[in-house]
Amino acid sequence: MARCLLACWLIVLALPAQAREALDYATMTAGRYRDSVDLSAYAPGKDARPPTHRFEGRLTLSGQPEQRTRVANTDYLTAENIKASKSFPEDFDFAFVQHGDVLIPQLRGPIRGKHAWWEVILEPGRVWDEPGDHGYTRAAIPFALTQKNANCTHNGVLMFLFDDKRIVGRAAMQVSSETCLYLQRDSWGWLKARYTPQAQADARRIGDDYMAEVAARLPIRPLSALADEFPGLEVDRLATAPDRSRTRHGVFYKGIHYVSDCPTRHGGYPYCEVLNVPSYSVAKSVVGGIALMRMEKLFTGTTRQPVSIIQATGCRTEAWKDVSLLNLLDMASGHYDSASYMADEDAAKIVQFFNPEDYAHKLAFSCEAYPRKSEPGKTWVYHTADTFLLGVGLNTLLRQQPGQRGKDIFSDVVDADIYAALKLSPTARSTRRTYDSYAQPFVGWGLFVHADDIAKLGRYIGVDHGKIGGETLLDARLLDEALQRDPAQRGLQVAHLANFRYQHGFWARNLQKELGCDKPTWVPFMSGFGGILVVMFPNGAVWYSAADDGELASIDFAAPAKELARLAPICTSAR
Repeated sequence: MARCLLACWLIVLALPAQAREALDYATMTAGRYRDSVDLSAYAPGKDARPPTHRFEGRLTLSGQPEQRTRVANTDYLTAENIKASKSFPEDFDFAFVQHGDVLIPQLRGPIRGKHAWWEVILEPGRVWDEPGDHGYTRAAIPFALTQKNANCTHNGVLMFLFDDKRIVGRAAMQVSSETCLYLQRDSWGWLKARYTPQAQADARRIGDDYMAEVAARLPIRPLSALADEFPGLEVDRLATAPDRSRTRHGVFYKGIHYVSDCPTRHGGYPYCEVLNVPSYSVAKSVVGGIALMRMEKLFTGTTRQPVSIIQATGCRTEAWKDVSLLNLLDMASGHYDSASYMADEDAAKIVQFFNPEDYAHKLAFSCEAYPRKSEPGKTWVYHTADTFLLGVGLNTLLRQQPGQRGKDIFSDVVDADIYAALKLSPTARSTRRTYDSYAQPFVGWGLFVHADDIAKLGRYIGVDHGKIGGETLLDARLLDEALQRDPAQRGLQVAHLANFRYQHGFWARNLQKELGCDKPTWVPFMSGFGGILVVMFPNGAVWYSAADDGELASIDFAAPAKELARLAPICTSAR
């Protein structure tokens, strides 16, 4: 839909007008918004026409919507957290540019504000006319509320009527879905809205950049097309999570991105192409893993650098002396309280790492929270704090190189060298950072992506073997080991789980039994909190799923593996 611009309106001009069932002109100007509506109300209908008016300037919103809390898990949230999360940001004041029938925010990616709990991500929306709107133009803007200092993501849409000078009535808003295990809530209602027309000096660039973004998206087909192209494949088995917890899932195979719909509690999300998905710990692979592999390619010996290069007293002790940056990426620092599966990551004291917003507290925890208990590289213990420490070490090392003073491991290495070349969305090309002058990228979480970004990253790592334009940008040995292409280097066993390994920021699972293979069949994957998976099958297929129920069934990809083996053999492709 985003590709069409004004020319696409020609196909609907001859259609008869249809009465809008929800959020019509009367409702938008003076009516009631008693409960959530089907989200199709926030999209152009069959009677839509090209926009008469042009929006360029600032949109200011204030007020509070209605809310219905569905989940507020006090294992993760305090009463103060829950209270703070119930309000909409009062400092919503952003510039937009209209390009044809698309309304584009000037700022993309997570936008910091004054709210205690929420930050905002704005995405390109639509503008159109409808017969019943009395000559005004209707605008819809996809957005997400994201938890400050964390990754929980609640997707919504804004809509309002406007002419060349003002917004008529109020702005409607609705949030009906999220990717968040511990906070789930419906929001709907009216916000006070003000339009300040204002020419934007960079309007042309914003429009051109958006067109380039759309042109760079992978070719898409609905998931149902897989059943047509590969008879016998059961598409329903590609969805591991139930609709109530599923954000989106899809498959990339031989240049085509096969995508699901975007279910919400109130109809399908109308702007699937820009639906925001949090990475959580998938970032450990696509930020932490990529960062170290790129640095090793640029500066040989990066992996062997000791943690003691970090300018922190707690990391310059004898206990850290022989721990390398690669040990941190492997979750094998030898520092831990318990080697039981996820015991340290789930322990009460971990809030001392996640809750602080500043660099100093996160760094101090990472260096000092766990005692030295084993030799580095021998025992797997999952620590997000170790990946944060890796990012600090990589920043330190990067800035020691000639001409690299003041550089940033995310912006100047991961994004500049990899993400930009992959043409990821502007949303994916920013990350969570500490809220101070250090602005240290989190590395182990904090990325937000679209489905197209997930497919591109999976293709780059799992299919293109870290090459862009024929050039290998990552250390080939490290990537081969991470993706189970070296049978002699399977990585460390994940606690007591004999069929799982972890290596260089990537997980792997042996699917020999599930697929009936005659030899071990190790399949690499990336994993994020709550139910986010990206699996890179050795037959060239990439499968992903974003969910938030935290159930084992939602992250068990054995069923999708059996279906995707119909595309090409997985057993014989594995090494």
